[in-house]
Amino acid sequence: MTKLKHKFQTEPNLVGAWLSIGHPTVAEVTATHGFDFVLIDTEHTTVNLETVENMSRGVDAAEGATKTIVRVPSDDPVRIKRVLDIGIAGIMVPRIETADEARDIVQAVTYPPDGIRGVASGRASTYGDDFEQYFKNANDSITTVVQIETQTGLDNAREIAAVDGIDAVFVGPADLSANLGIFGEWDNDRFDAAIERVVRAGAAADIPVGTLVVDPTDIETRVKQDFDFLIVGKDTSHLSAANERIRERYEKTISQHTATSMTED
Repeated sequence: MTKLKHKFQTEPNLVGAWLSIGHPTVAEVTATHGFDFVLIDTEHTTVNLETVENMSRGVDAAEGATKTIVRVPSDDPVRIKRVLDIGIAGIMVPRIETADEARDIVQAVTYPPDGIRGVASGRASTYGDDFEQYFKNANDSITTVVQIETQTGLDNAREIAAVDGIDAVFVGPADLSANLGIFGEWDNDRFDAAIERVVRAGAAADIPVGTLVVDPTDIETRVKQDFDFLIVGKDTSHLSAANERIRERYEKTISQHTATSMTED
């Protein structure tokens, strides 16, 4: 069992970072800051498999405890096996709506005879040098996270969370609020009720439930909603906020300096 999978099963309050920028340096720098994991998004980005592999190398180069999870675009088992062959610690699959879909995901991450994952060497097994050991341990090592992002997913949340082999459930806030017809209304009672349903489903199945927080001021709110883990911020948001902050500081300083100079004159 990988340390990350064990952490999801035994440790509360894990924290992750969201990566949308497809560059190993971004992954490596992020991994130096003590996150339990980074999540590389390949659903809504142009990040390809080769880039995922190099970003994973970047995370490993940081030489900390941070591990890599990849969000795949869909439940396609071919895509899932190719991502797993890279040697990552886990996957996240979007828009899961039924227990049967969740079971299909578990099958896709599991080697035969218990699953359908194709057998081949790759970076995960040191290109075949450690394949027997990897094959022996892989089924018990991959962290499998599914997203609930629709009303149908909400209605089936308890059944989804109860599927053997699902390690965590993740609320996709943007898609879920959009599907409910209340996009971005984070204070809407219906959104709060939806979150409560998923959190309770996770608790009933004894697996953690997490979500993404982009605005740091929302962290306290999500913690109070009893989420078990959070992904805090996105690389693109951090970069944008830092650029805005330093530009505003410069403009403020120039304005003050100009005003002082005019007064002195």
